[in-house]
Amino acid sequence: MADTANFGLPLLAAAQAQKHITVNEALVRLDGLAQLWLLSRAVTVPPVAVDGDTFGVPTGAQSAWVGHEGDLAIFSNGGWVYVTPLSGWRAWIADEASPAMHDGSDWVTGAVAASPSGAVSRFEAIEISHSVSAGSSSTTAAFIPANCLVFGVTGRVTTSISGSAASWELGVSGSSNRYGSGLGTAAGSYVDGLTSSPLAYYAATQLELTPSGGNFGGAGDVTLVAHVFRMTLPS
Repeated sequence: MADTANFGLPLLAAAQAQKHITVNEALVRLDGLAQLWLLSRAVTVPPVAVDGDTFGVPTGAQSAWVGHEGDLAIFSNGGWVYVTPLSGWRAWIADEASPAMHDGSDWVTGAVAASPSGAVSRFEAIEISHSVSAGSSSTTAAFIPANCLVFGVTGRVTTSISGSAASWELGVSGSSNRYGSGLGTAAGSYVDGLTSSPLAYYAATQLELTPSGGNFGGAGDVTLVAHVFRMTLPS
Protein backbone atom coordinates (compact mmCIF):
# COMPACT_ATOMS: atom_id res chain seq x y z
CA MET A 1 0.00 0.00 0.00
CA ALA A 2 1.54 3.33 -1.12
CA ASP A 3 -1.07 5.56 0.56
CA THR A 4 -3.42 5.34 3.52
CA ALA A 5 -6.99 4.33 2.67
CA ASN A 6 -8.94 7.40 3.80
CA PHE A 7 -6.80 10.54 3.62
CA GLY A 8 -4.40 9.22 0.95
CA LEU A 9 -1.38 9.97 3.12
CA PRO A 10 1.83 8.63 1.54
CA LEU A 11 3.51 5.83 3.45
CA LEU A 12 7.20 5.26 3.98
CA ALA A 13 8.75 2.38 2.09
CA ALA A 14 11.18 -0.05 3.68
CA ALA A 15 14.73 1.34 3.75
CA GLN A 16 13.51 4.48 1.95
CA ALA A 17 16.00 7.29 1.42
CA GLN A 18 15.04 10.92 2.11
CA LYS A 19 12.17 9.90 4.39
CA HIS A 20 11.46 13.51 5.25
CA ILE A 21 9.98 14.12 1.78
CA THR A 22 7.29 11.50 2.27
CA VAL A 23 6.61 12.50 5.85
CA ASN A 24 6.29 16.17 4.94
CA GLU A 25 3.92 15.31 2.08
CA ALA A 26 1.73 13.35 4.49
CA LEU A 27 1.72 16.24 6.98
CA VAL A 28 0.69 18.69 4.24
CA ARG A 29 -2.30 16.55 3.34
CA LEU A 30 -3.25 16.02 6.99
CA ASP A 31 -2.96 19.74 7.68
CA GLY A 32 -5.31 20.49 4.77
CA LEU A 33 -7.87 17.78 5.53
CA ALA A 34 -8.20 17.78 9.33
CA GLN A 35 -10.86 20.34 10.36
CA LEU A 36 -11.48 20.73 6.62
CA TRP A 37 -11.87 24.38 5.58
CA LEU A 38 -12.53 25.07 1.89
CA LEU A 39 -12.00 28.59 0.65
CA SER A 40 -14.43 27.84 -2.18
CA ARG A 41 -15.96 25.04 -4.27
CA ALA A 42 -16.87 27.38 -7.14
CA VAL A 43 -13.49 28.73 -8.32
CA THR A 44 -12.56 27.13 -11.67
CA VAL A 45 -9.15 28.77 -12.25
CA PRO A 46 -6.43 27.95 -9.70
CA PRO A 47 -5.86 31.23 -7.83
CA VAL A 48 -2.76 32.73 -6.32
CA ALA A 49 -2.54 30.83 -3.05
CA VAL A 50 -0.43 30.27 0.05
CA ASP A 51 0.52 26.97 1.61
CA GLY A 52 -2.48 25.28 3.18
CA ASP A 53 -5.16 26.95 1.03
CA THR A 54 -7.71 24.28 0.12
CA PHE A 55 -10.39 24.34 -2.60
CA GLY A 56 -13.08 22.01 -3.83
CA VAL A 57 -12.38 21.60 -7.56
CA PRO A 58 -15.63 22.16 -9.51
CA THR A 59 -16.79 21.03 -12.93
CA GLY A 60 -15.15 23.14 -15.62
CA ALA A 61 -11.85 23.44 -13.77
CA GLN A 62 -8.98 24.90 -15.79
CA SER A 63 -5.20 24.98 -15.92
CA ALA A 64 -3.54 22.83 -13.22
CA TRP A 65 -6.92 21.60 -11.98
CA VAL A 66 -7.98 19.96 -15.27
CA GLY A 67 -8.74 16.30 -14.62
CA HIS A 68 -9.27 16.83 -10.89
CA GLU A 69 -12.96 17.83 -10.86
CA GLY A 70 -14.50 16.72 -7.58
CA ASP A 71 -11.15 16.50 -5.80
CA LEU A 72 -9.78 18.70 -3.06
CA ALA A 73 -6.82 20.85 -4.11
CA ILE A 74 -4.36 21.74 -1.33
CA PHE A 75 -1.67 24.30 -2.15
CA SER A 76 1.79 23.26 -0.97
CA ASN A 77 5.31 24.34 -1.83
CA GLY A 78 4.34 26.09 -5.05
CA GLY A 79 1.99 23.42 -6.40
CA TRP A 80 -1.24 21.53 -5.75
CA VAL A 81 -1.80 18.28 -3.89
CA TYR A 82 -5.07 16.47 -4.71
CA VAL A 83 -7.24 14.29 -2.48
CA THR A 84 -10.57 12.69 -3.39
CA PRO A 85 -13.20 13.27 -0.65
CA LEU A 86 -15.28 10.36 0.61
CA SER A 87 -18.99 10.20 1.34
CA GLY A 88 -19.69 11.59 4.81
CA TRP A 89 -16.75 13.99 4.97
CA ARG A 90 -17.64 17.38 6.41
CA ALA A 91 -16.17 20.79 5.63
CA TRP A 92 -16.67 24.49 6.23
CA ILE A 93 -17.04 26.39 2.94
CA ALA A 94 -15.73 29.87 3.63
CA ASP A 95 -17.19 31.87 0.74
CA GLU A 96 -20.65 30.41 1.43
CA ALA A 97 -20.31 30.72 5.24
CA SER A 98 -21.84 27.27 5.52
CA PRO A 99 -21.01 23.77 6.71
CA ALA A 100 -21.31 21.02 4.11
CA MET A 101 -21.29 17.24 3.89
CA HIS A 102 -20.05 15.23 0.94
CA ASP A 103 -22.73 12.85 -0.37
CA GLY A 104 -20.36 10.81 -2.52
CA SER A 105 -20.65 13.04 -5.56
CA ASP A 106 -20.79 16.65 -4.33
CA TRP A 107 -20.80 18.90 -1.29
CA VAL A 108 -24.28 19.54 0.18
CA THR A 109 -24.50 22.65 2.35
CA GLY A 110 -26.36 22.41 5.66
CA ALA A 111 -26.59 18.62 5.48
CA VAL A 112 -27.09 16.87 8.81
CA ALA A 113 -28.08 13.39 7.60
CA ALA A 114 -28.20 11.38 4.38
CA SER A 115 -29.87 8.15 3.35
CA PRO A 116 -28.01 5.34 1.53
CA SER A 117 -29.59 6.49 -1.74
CA GLY A 118 -28.48 10.10 -1.30
CA ALA A 119 -31.57 11.85 0.15
CA VAL A 120 -30.34 14.61 2.46
CA SER A 121 -31.80 16.54 5.40
CA ARG A 122 -30.56 20.14 5.35
CA PHE A 123 -30.70 22.92 7.94
CA GLU A 124 -29.71 26.30 6.55
CA ALA A 125 -29.43 29.94 7.57
CA ILE A 126 -30.15 31.90 4.37
CA GLU A 127 -29.09 35.54 4.53
CA ILE A 128 -30.06 38.59 2.51
CA SER A 129 -29.12 42.27 2.74
CA HIS A 130 -32.09 44.52 2.00
CA SER A 131 -32.22 48.26 1.36
CA VAL A 132 -35.48 49.70 2.68
CA SER A 133 -37.45 51.54 0.01
CA ALA A 134 -39.63 54.61 0.58
CA GLY A 135 -43.35 54.24 1.15
CA SER A 136 -45.86 52.19 3.07
CA SER A 137 -44.01 48.88 2.62
CA SER A 138 -40.70 47.47 1.45
CA THR A 139 -40.44 43.98 -0.04
CA THR A 140 -37.32 41.81 -0.16
CA ALA A 141 -36.29 39.44 -2.91
CA ALA A 142 -37.86 35.98 -2.69
CA PHE A 143 -35.02 34.48 -0.66
CA ILE A 144 -37.06 31.95 1.35
CA PRO A 145 -36.77 28.89 -0.91
CA ALA A 146 -39.65 26.78 -2.18
CA ASN A 147 -40.50 23.54 -0.37
CA CYS A 148 -38.97 24.30 3.00
CA LEU A 149 -39.93 24.61 6.66
CA VAL A 150 -39.14 27.97 8.26
CA PHE A 151 -38.40 27.94 11.98
CA GLY A 152 -38.01 31.70 12.21
CA VAL A 153 -36.36 34.83 10.88
CA THR A 154 -33.68 36.88 12.59
CA GLY A 155 -32.19 40.17 11.49
CA ARG A 156 -30.52 43.43 12.36
CA VAL A 157 -30.79 47.02 11.17
CA THR A 158 -27.33 47.82 9.81
CA THR A 159 -28.09 51.39 8.71
CA SER A 160 -30.79 53.43 10.44
CA ILE A 161 -34.17 53.36 8.68
CA SER A 162 -35.37 56.86 7.77
CA GLY A 163 -38.93 58.17 7.55
CA SER A 164 -41.84 59.08 9.81
CA ALA A 165 -42.52 55.55 11.10
CA ALA A 166 -41.89 55.03 14.79
CA SER A 167 -41.35 51.28 14.30
CA TRP A 168 -41.96 48.53 11.75
CA GLU A 169 -43.26 45.00 11.33
CA LEU A 170 -41.75 42.02 9.55
CA GLY A 171 -43.84 39.36 7.87
CA VAL A 172 -45.15 38.06 4.58
CA SER A 173 -48.07 38.94 2.34
CA GLY A 174 -51.26 38.44 4.35
CA SER A 175 -49.42 38.33 7.69
CA SER A 176 -47.47 41.56 8.13
CA ASN A 177 -46.20 40.81 11.67
CA ARG A 178 -45.47 37.08 11.44
CA TYR A 179 -41.86 37.58 12.45
CA GLY A 180 -42.06 40.71 14.55
CA SER A 181 -43.74 44.03 15.37
CA GLY A 182 -42.69 47.16 17.20
CA LEU A 183 -39.23 46.79 15.70
CA GLY A 184 -36.74 49.60 16.08
CA THR A 185 -35.49 51.78 13.24
CA ALA A 186 -32.07 52.69 14.69
CA ALA A 187 -28.92 50.91 13.59
CA GLY A 188 -28.35 47.90 15.81
CA SER A 189 -32.05 47.18 16.35
CA TYR A 190 -32.83 43.53 15.84
CA VAL A 191 -35.46 40.97 14.82
CA ASP A 192 -35.77 37.61 16.58
CA GLY A 193 -38.94 36.13 15.14
CA LEU A 194 -39.84 32.51 15.86
CA THR A 195 -42.82 30.81 14.32
CA SER A 196 -44.95 29.00 16.91
CA SER A 197 -44.33 25.82 14.91
CA PRO A 198 -42.24 25.25 11.76
CA LEU A 199 -44.15 26.73 8.83
CA ALA A 200 -44.09 25.19 5.35
CA TYR A 201 -43.49 27.40 2.32
CA TYR A 202 -44.23 25.73 -1.01
CA ALA A 203 -43.13 28.62 -3.24
CA ALA A 204 -40.17 30.99 -3.07
CA THR A 205 -41.31 33.77 -0.74
CA GLN A 206 -40.53 37.42 -0.10
CA LEU A 207 -40.54 39.12 3.27
CA GLU A 208 -42.39 42.39 3.75
CA LEU A 209 -41.33 45.27 5.98
CA THR A 210 -44.28 47.44 6.99
CA PRO A 211 -43.86 50.80 8.78
CA SER A 212 -46.02 51.58 11.82
CA GLY A 213 -47.35 55.09 12.43
CA GLY A 214 -45.88 56.59 9.27
CA ASN A 215 -43.89 55.72 6.16
CA PHE A 216 -40.40 54.64 5.31
CA GLY A 217 -38.20 57.45 4.04
CA GLY A 218 -36.10 55.55 1.51
CA ALA A 219 -32.90 55.09 3.53
CA GLY A 220 -31.85 52.22 5.73
CA ASP A 221 -30.50 48.71 5.43
CA VAL A 222 -31.33 45.46 7.20
CA THR A 223 -29.74 42.03 7.21
CA LEU A 224 -32.33 39.25 7.39
CA VAL A 225 -31.75 35.53 7.92
CA ALA A 226 -34.31 32.77 7.33
CA HIS A 227 -33.66 29.64 9.41
CA VAL A 228 -34.98 26.76 7.32
CA PHE A 229 -35.12 23.00 6.86
CA ARG A 230 -35.10 21.39 3.42
CA MET A 231 -35.13 17.83 2.04
CA THR A 232 -33.60 16.47 -1.15
CA LEU A 233 -34.79 13.47 -3.15
CA PRO A 234 -33.01 10.11 -3.26
CA SER A 235 -30.95 9.51 -6.36
